[in-house]
Amino acid sequence: MLQVCLVVLCLVAWDVVQAQGTEEEAAQWVYLYNQQAEIVYYKSIEADWDYNTNLTDHNMDVSLEESAASAAFDRASALTARTYDWQNFEDPVLSRQFSKIVDIGPAILEDDDYRQMKTLNNEMKRIYSTATVCNKPGDTSGRCYPLEPDLTAIIANPTTDWETLTWAWKGWRDNSGKLMPDMYKQFADYLNQAAVMNDYADNGEYWRSWYESGDMFPEICEALWLELKPLYVELHAYVLRKLKEKFPAGEFPAEGHIPAHLLGNMWAQSWKSLESLVRPYPSVPGLDVTDEMIRQNYTALRMFELSDDFFKSLGLIAMPQPFWDKSMIVKPTDRDVVCHASAWDFYNRHDFRIKQCTEINMGWLITTHHEMGHVEYYLEYQDQPVKFRRGANPGFHEAIGDTLALSVATPEHLMLIGLAPDFVDNAEGDLNFLMNQALSKIAFIPFGYLIDQWRWDLFAGKFGQSEYNSKWWDVRCRYQGVSPPVVRTNSDFDPGAKFHVPANTPYIRYFVSHILQFQFYKSLCESAGHTGPLHRCDFYNSLEAGQKLGDMLAVGSSIPWPDALELISGTREMSVQPLLEYFRPLRVWLEEQNEGHPKGWTDECPPGTIVH
Repeated sequence: MLQVCLVVLCLVAWDVVQAQGTEEEAAQWVYLYNQQAEIVYYKSIEADWDYNTNLTDHNMDVSLEESAASAAFDRASALTARTYDWQNFEDPVLSRQFSKIVDIGPAILEDDDYRQMKTLNNEMKRIYSTATVCNKPGDTSGRCYPLEPDLTAIIANPTTDWETLTWAWKGWRDNSGKLMPDMYKQFADYLNQAAVMNDYADNGEYWRSWYESGDMFPEICEALWLELKPLYVELHAYVLRKLKEKFPAGEFPAEGHIPAHLLGNMWAQSWKSLESLVRPYPSVPGLDVTDEMIRQNYTALRMFELSDDFFKSLGLIAMPQPFWDKSMIVKPTDRDVVCHASAWDFYNRHDFRIKQCTEINMGWLITTHHEMGHVEYYLEYQDQPVKFRRGANPGFHEAIGDTLALSVATPEHLMLIGLAPDFVDNAEGDLNFLMNQALSKIAFIPFGYLIDQWRWDLFAGKFGQSEYNSKWWDVRCRYQGVSPPVVRTNSDFDPGAKFHVPANTPYIRYFVSHILQFQFYKSLCESAGHTGPLHRCDFYNSLEAGQKLGDMLAVGSSIPWPDALELISGTREMSVQPLLEYFRPLRVWLEEQNEGHPKGWTDECPPGTIVH
C-alpha cells in the first residue's frame, strides 16, 4: 500500500513541479504515467486474482485495499492529465492517450463510496460462485449441487425430465440472483453516480461510449439484430417443434415462446445440448467430438496446448512460461473459486493467465480457444501504452478466440487433429455441422443483445427495483422468444443468476463479437486462399492469415475501431453478411422444414407467467 501511495504522490508532485501544459511536457508526463501504471495495476489485478481463485474474507479485504489504491492512482492521474490542453494536441496518438486517462469510470468515486461499491460487487460474485441447489427430485441423499459442473450437466443432459429441469432452473435462481436485488440496486446507484461525475448522463451512456459511435450505437445494434432476426426465427420455430415432440405432455405457451429450462443451458443462451434432438439427418453422425475427446483421454492441459499450437501455426506469439505456471485451468477441490472462465492481463508485459474450471467436452474446447484469444490479444498489444492495451472495442476482444474457434470447429480441422474420424463428408453431414454451429452462434444472438437493453434502461431510470424482474422478462420474451417455466415475481431477481450481471461485465460486446467474428473469419479465409463454402474454411497454418490478424491485434485501442476493422476486413462498418453467407445452406433447409408450420412469438410474456 505504501508503494502505491508513493506512486500517486510522485505523479502529483511531478505535475506540480514540471507540468506547464505544453505538448512536449505532456509526452514526458505520460511516459512516467505508463511506468507507474504498470506497477499499480499489477498489484490490484494480482490481489483480485487471489480473491477469485480463493474466495476468503482475507483475500477479499486485500483485493478491496489494492483496488482502492488503483482507483486513487487513477483519480490522481486524471487530475494531472486535465491540466494539459490535450484536446488540442498536434499529435493525435498522444491526445487519444490523454482522452482515456481522464475518463476513469467508477474510480472517480470518493474512497468510501468506491470501497462500498467494490464490496457489493465482490459479495454478489461470492453469492453467485458458492450457490448450490439441494433436494433434487428422487435424490434422498441430501446432496447439494453447485452450478459447475453439476447443475450445468443436469440441464444439458437430454434425458433429464421436465420436473428435474424445473427444479434445477428455479433452484439456481432462488439461491443466487434472488439474494441480490437490494445489493444490485445500491451497486447500480454507485455506477450511475460515477458516470455523472464523469459527465455522462448515466452508466449506460458511459458503457456505450467505448464504441465511439455517439448516440447512434443503439440504432446500429438494432439494425444488425433486425437483419439477423429472420434466421433466428427459423431456428426457433424448428427447435420448438422438436421440443414439443420430445415433451408431449409439457406446458408450451400458446403465444409461441419456448420454456427457458428446455434449451440445454441454464440461461438458454446456447442450445448445443439439443444437437441430437434437432440434427437434420439423425442417421448421419453429428460433429460433437466430446466422446472422441474422452476416448483419447484428453486433459485440460492438452486442450490449451492445442489452442496454443493454432496461434503458433499462424506465426503469432506463443503463450509465455508464466501463463503455464500460473493459470488455473481446472476446478480446485480444496477451496471455493469463481469458476466463470476469464482471461487476465496483469499489465507487466509478461504475466497473462486464464481462470476456468475446464471439463472435457467440445464446448470447453471452444471456450478454451475463446479465452486463449483474449490472451493472444494481450500478447500482441503488450508494448502499447497502458491505456491502449484494450480491444479496438470490447466486441473485438470477444471475437478473436471465436474467430479461431470457427476454424477449429470445421470438419477439416477436427479431422486433421484426429477428433472426427467418423464425419460423413456429404450434403447431409454438412447440414448436421451447420446445425451444430447454429445452436451456439445463432441461438445466442438475441441473448447477447437483450441483457444490456435491460441494463441500459435500468441505468437510465426507466424502471426501479420493484420492476427489475418483470422488465428482465419483458426483454427475454420479446427478443429471445423464451418464457419462464414457473411463475416469476418481482421478489425474484433472475438477472442476478447470470454471472455477468453481478460481476458487472457489459454484455453487448458478445452481440457485437458475433457479428465481427464472421467478418474476421471471412477475411482470414480469403488471405489463406480458401475456396469453397465459407463454413468449411480452416486457416490453420496460414502465415498470411496470421499476418493480417496480428497486424490488427497489435494496435490495441490506439486507433478508432473502424480503422482497426479496416485493417483486417477492408471495411469500416459492421456487417451481418458474412454470418448470413456462412449459414445460408442451413437457412434454406430450415425454411423448407418450417413451411406450413407456425413461426414466431408474441412480444409479451405468456399471461400468468409474470406477477407484477
